Amino acid sequence: MATARVAEPSGSLGEAKEWGLDREDLLGIYRNMITTRGVEERGHILYRQGKIPGSFYTGRGNEAASVAVATAMQSEDVGTPLHRDMGVHITRGVEPWRIFANYMGRVDGPTRGRDGNVHMADARLGLIAMVSHLPAMLPVAVGCALAFRIREEKRVAVAWFGEGASARGDTHEGMNFAGIRQLPVVFVCDNNQWAYSTPTHLEYAVEHLAERAQSYGFEGVVVDGTDVLAVYREAKRAIEKARDGGGPTLIECLTLRMEGHAVHDDAFYVPKELFERWAEHDPIERYRRWLHEHAELTDEEEDEIKVGVKKHLNEALQKAEASPLPDPATLLDGVYATPEDLDTPHHK
Repeated sequence: MATARVAEPSGSLGEAKEWGLDREDLLGIYRNMITTRGVEERGHILYRQGKIPGSFYTGRGNEAASVAVATAMQSEDVGTPLHRDMGVHITRGVEPWRIFANYMGRVDGPTRGRDGNVHMADARLGLIAMVSHLPAMLPVAVGCALAFRIREEKRVAVAWFGEGASARGDTHEGMNFAGIRQLPVVFVCDNNQWAYSTPTHLEYAVEHLAERAQSYGFEGVVVDGTDVLAVYREAKRAIEKARDGGGPTLIECLTLRMEGHAVHDDAFYVPKELFERWAEHDPIERYRRWLHEHAELTDEEEDEIKVGVKKHLNEALQKAEASPLPDPATLLDGVYATPEDLDTPHHK
């Protein structure tokens, strides 16, 4: 028997206002979703032009979930977004030109030309950069939540992971510890139905991964990851619950990875009919229709937003391409601590 709560779909403008969103907020969410997709589309072009080293990953189809959760966070909260969560960086305020610079390994990217092109985060905005072993980020977020508890700070940590990562021990250990201590952390599973080429029915035996939350002693919620306002509502509830001492929540956002695992993967293993069915629930188009129906979005306003985003991203791309590559002489900068870095008695 299912134990996770299945969230209701988004409602009217009045309900959105009850959740703390005014019309300008709603349009800002739409702008961030369009910007998120636009950044990754241009990144894909840069890759085909040979300007991005290594491979390249996108989160097409996940814009609603990433933007919604980041919108629900407060400025003092922290998070560990992964490679499908570009909307988190955009919503938290990372400038697109710095993201493009990071894609191309330039010094003005958040990682200053180091690490993988999507292993980025701006710590000044409360974001912690990912590693390739994705579930390893859950204990990091849980550690942040433990620090908040010890310091008696009203802050929340948000940990993202995919359904494939749920099979790793890091995920179990992070959730188990968080549940025992009732820490202020929210776990967000971007369930895009494919762990590379492995479908969900070969990944886990329960109907919903959110059902596992009960075993750890906290609530599990299943929400349509293409419904931006439904995700926002559930993320807002979970984050404020954690802030008020109510412990963790596991939010499972159901989506579909609308492209291959990375640009080198044509996703031949995904049934064509599945792509076609989920394309009808494209998160940006779905939210655009909602805005026209419930928030009186006009065609003129929509055009203004789209034109503005396109202009901003084109200018951002030019600025990023003007950023220099890192000086090889700085290769070891930031890798090892200097004696000056160790002056502060961090252990006390």
